[in-house]
Amino acid sequence: MARSTGTRLLGVALGAAAAVPAVLAGFSAFTARKVLEAVPQAGRLLQIGGETLHVSDTGGDKPAILLLHGLGGNMLNLLPGLSPLLSRDYRVVAIDRPDSGYSVGAPGRPGNIRAQAWVVRDVIEALGLRKPLVVGHSLGGAIALATALDHPAQVGGLALLTPLTQVETVPPKMFAALAVRNPVKRWLISWTLAVPLGIRRGRRTMEMVFAPEALPRDFAVTGGGLLNMRPSAYRSASRDLVASGDDLPGLVARYPSLGVPVGILFGTEDRVLAPWKHGAAMKALVPDLVYEEIAGAGHMLPFTQPEPTAAFIRKMAEKVAEQPAA
Repeated sequence: MARSTGTRLLGVALGAAAAVPAVLAGFSAFTARKVLEAVPQAGRLLQIGGETLHVSDTGGDKPAILLLHGLGGNMLNLLPGLSPLLSRDYRVVAIDRPDSGYSVGAPGRPGNIRAQAWVVRDVIEALGLRKPLVVGHSLGGAIALATALDHPAQVGGLALLTPLTQVETVPPKMFAALAVRNPVKRWLISWTLAVPLGIRRGRRTMEMVFAPEALPRDFAVTGGGLLNMRPSAYRSASRDLVASGDDLPGLVARYPSLGVPVGILFGTEDRVLAPWKHGAAMKALVPDLVYEEIAGAGHMLPFTQPEPTAAFIRKMAEKVAEQPAA
């Protein structure tokens, strides 16, 4: 009798243990659906280079500016602040990078910087952007640099906003939970723990990213912050973080060969990437670099400091226009 009771109890315990992941996965799927209802597409879906890319293209047939978002972000980190200030005079194109926002990457695609630069190159070609100014924020800055180095015929210039430019051996503490190298473990976390922990800790994480500036009240929807509350968002951000250092040593060695105008804008109080390391130090590597800072500002300049950020982008666009025609 005792043995039979023990067996039944073990069966109940095992069943309960098996049910927990299923419940978490169901909750994660439900949350993802609600997120997509709350934050609709800002652009259209295009098949480009084997990827399904979410693309916003506004401003008409004018000199082009291409916006690239950072780690764990999407185009809404950039568009609300910058597009109204730029689209009157420029064609403003923004993309959700593969598996970010509403974009879906090709199965098994790598997340390393140079692979993502190929996607940017394909977008430029597919949309007929003639030597655009490529604007990269954070990790998007590293991808913009790789695009200019690997595909120089497609890029007119670079405006880099709080960019990743140097090797980081330890991820910023607000992104430490993304440093999962095993793809199977990453997939399991994405469907079980990532969404509920993101709901619990997400606001605090974003406050750290924006610090010392305040987290805007409308960032969750207007800035696309809610789109991070999905299993796919965790997987893509983790993949991109883990792969972010693979190409950087080789890219750093090639910075002096950049043949287009390059500008970097940092907030002096950036808590994610150190301005002296990823910004000011670049003056020794990039000839004629334009380097500027916004006093007291943090990492999310396109959202918190749109006017000076747009003015900086305009300055770099003018430098592109001054270049002799190829």
